[in-house]
Amino acid sequence: MSPEKKTSVKTGGAMTSRQRLQAVLDHKPVDRLCVDFGAGGQTGMGICAVDRIRKAITGDMDYRVKICEPFQMLGEIDEELRKALHLDVVGVYPRCNMFGFEDNNWKPFTIPVTGLEVMAPGDFNYTRDAENYTYMYPQGDVSAGPCAVMPPTGYFFDAIDRHEPFREEDLDPADNCEEFGELGDADIEHFVSKVKHFYDKTDYGIYLTIPGVAFGDIALVSATWMKKPKGIRGVTEWYLSTAMRPDYIHKVFETQCEIGLRNIEKLAAALGDMVQVAFVSGTDFGTQNGLFASPDTFRELYKPYMKAINDKIHELTGWKTFMHCCGGFREIIPDIIEAGFDVLNPIQYYAATMDAVEIKSQFGDDLVLWGGGVNTQQTLPFGTPDEVYAEVIRQIEIFHSDNTGFVFNAVHNVQSDVPTENIFAMFKAVDSVRF
Repeated sequence: MSPEKKTSVKTGGAMTSRQRLQAVLDHKPVDRLCVDFGAGGQTGMGICAVDRIRKAITGDMDYRVKICEPFQMLGEIDEELRKALHLDVVGVYPRCNMFGFEDNNWKPFTIPVTGLEVMAPGDFNYTRDAENYTYMYPQGDVSAGPCAVMPPTGYFFDAIDRHEPFREEDLDPADNCEEFGELGDADIEHFVSKVKHFYDKTDYGIYLTIPGVAFGDIALVSATWMKKPKGIRGVTEWYLSTAMRPDYIHKVFETQCEIGLRNIEKLAAALGDMVQVAFVSGTDFGTQNGLFASPDTFRELYKPYMKAINDKIHELTGWKTFMHCCGGFREIIPDIIEAGFDVLNPIQYYAATMDAVEIKSQFGDDLVLWGGGVNTQQTLPFGTPDEVYAEVIRQIEIFHSDNTGFVFNAVHNVQSDVPTENIFAMFKAVDSVRF
């Protein structure tokens, strides 16, 4: 069977992609599965995977995929590939990426582990050492010291711990707030330009990533975009501080929340009803074996600020708010609902406490479930195409059992080394679903 047929998704009825996403968000029936790959930093594909499926579908062997998120090395799902896969959602990122520079002025970059040539932003400035480790620099400034590293056999960057030693009496919450500020004119113009283009020129659903409103997201704590971040920046020290220094963390979150609320007012005034869903939080609370923060910690330290952000968005807009959380966190899902989230991503159904049938039956009326279509740790990378196909069908039958409230995506990003035939098997399963 040709790759084109393997990735074909029948659109069926008269819904546009935007109408389809809105129906899902409103818990109303749809004409076919609503599908997202690439709208957010948690629903994308590694750049090597994007390159392989694009070549298989289009036959264009000279096209170089762009890096759309350099920290995780995600590949851009361009318009030709988006149409070929019949995806329904497009994403709008902040003006500057996780390394603090804009995605423009493209230049070639070679993936060390595969030799694949891709396109990187002009300020994607790096060095390599004698063992072929690749080092990335904040704001592209190689004189500032590296902020992240990609091992020679790796496909993405890991943040470098730049946590400076400190004395307890010298700790100042303001140091952990340096990265938060009101959006400037250039930032607002960026969002308006991108969102308006998709709203006026396409019929895709629109997913907005709001900067600076994810409280305690460990991917952001290290501040890879800052040259000399101060405060508590190490992963271990940050998590210890949530238990040992809750007053400090509260003060950080209070400042962050105040600024975030002002930015939401600016974005709401500038974007109006063009956006459908807004990414708010990527803070993880689960591990493979269950929660690593107690329910009381979530309720006391995180929930009040999340609720303030969600309440402001719902007050000013019709946007639905999106929360990403990995692992097993079943115990706090009622609190997530009370905090005002409309969308939960992903459902890591193979983690402790996250039984798919139970999650759908107990929370499917209150939350749109976005993701959970296939196991990205085991089945998708290591299973056979038949195993991938069967698992995708099973998950769709569970999460889309009532034809409402589900956006198909995998459990987190599809990694660069996933076999191409398994990715096609996933889309073949999506194609087989009929309503």
